[in-house]
Amino acid sequence: MLLNALLLALRAIRRNLMRSFLTVLGIVIGVGAVITMVTLGNGATRMVSDQISSLGINLLILRPGQQLGPGRESAGAANFRLTDVEALQAQIPSLHAVAPVVGSRVTLVVGSQNWSSQVSGTSNAYFTAGNWKIAAGRSFDEDEETAGKAVCVIGDTVRKQLFGSGSPLGGELRVKNFTCIVVGLLAAKGQGAMGQDQDDVVLMPIRTVQRRLTGNQDVSTMMLSMRDGANADQVMVQIRRLMRERRKLAESEEDNFNVMDTKQIAETLSGTIRTMTGLLGAVAAVSLLVGGIGIMNIMLVSVTERTREIGIRLAIGALEHEVLLQFLIEAVVLSALGGLIGITLAFVTCLGLTALMNMPFLFNPGINLLAFVFSAMIGIVFGYMPARRAASLDPIVALRYE
Repeated sequence: MLLNALLLALRAIRRNLMRSFLTVLGIVIGVGAVITMVTLGNGATRMVSDQISSLGINLLILRPGQQLGPGRESAGAANFRLTDVEALQAQIPSLHAVAPVVGSRVTLVVGSQNWSSQVSGTSNAYFTAGNWKIAAGRSFDEDEETAGKAVCVIGDTVRKQLFGSGSPLGGELRVKNFTCIVVGLLAAKGQGAMGQDQDDVVLMPIRTVQRRLTGNQDVSTMMLSMRDGANADQVMVQIRRLMRERRKLAESEEDNFNVMDTKQIAETLSGTIRTMTGLLGAVAAVSLLVGGIGIMNIMLVSVTERTREIGIRLAIGALEHEVLLQFLIEAVVLSALGGLIGITLAFVTCLGLTALMNMPFLFNPGINLLAFVFSAMIGIVFGYMPARRAASLDPIVALRYE
């Protein structure tokens, strides 16, 4: 009986292909939009997590001021010193690497080429803390760090802009009023979590930058890499206690520095993206209801058009539940067909958009199955009333209908 009802439903749909397509268009758009929003949201979440992870392994960031990021309240907060770096490394055993960072954006010149980039003074610990790999050349020698020699390690973007396809190793790079020798090339990392180009950087020994660029002994940032298995909360408490002591803060005074775990940044950004994905998915799901109303409308029209056919079926012995099942299956087939088309459309769309936006494509079988089941349920819910109306027709009245 079910097979017979399914064949009748397919025959009725085939008789009015254009009308059937327009009927399921709302379902197609709804299913496609929901799956696309969720898939892109999952891809964005993964991309943010990967980009945060690329900043460093078990990484903490220590800066002066009471909050991180743009607009941070750092006015009046003293910068760190190299002695603070040494104290952290010596007194907190859970720290694997402590990298001081001080930077300035300057114009770089090589021959006739020039490029504005971020020049950061740091130590070899930066390569460990920031999870950087040397693609070619080497990092700084101990005597280069101690004496503050004019050597540098450049990022891949700087290489492309100033040296083209040639090797930069041993080349001279003009930075303001002095020249440094390129001793290393960083492996490319790509875009960061905040949209910045992580490869647009030049690294020098911190004493070189302090003496030749900034003109002071300040350290604006410290990157702290924890050892494997270290408890981030406990380490942050130890850092806070030590820094309060070194900065001579009274118990009643607030911290004039901030330490943040990059995992917290990743969790915050990922949570925000998931919330936005859920909201966009909910908005897209409204079109499913619109599609359901369209199915109910066209099924009511179909019942009216086929009143005489229904009367004949009832007159020759068809039962009410058989007629109800016929029209209910027709509504479910329409909505399920729309769901399948929507899933296919979403799959193709997500492949294109993820490639365009350079984010991972994460196929989620769960959301695809849920969207298909929900589209079929739409057919049951909105197809029941027209099917019930067809089943309750009086055969005599139906046979007389013109």
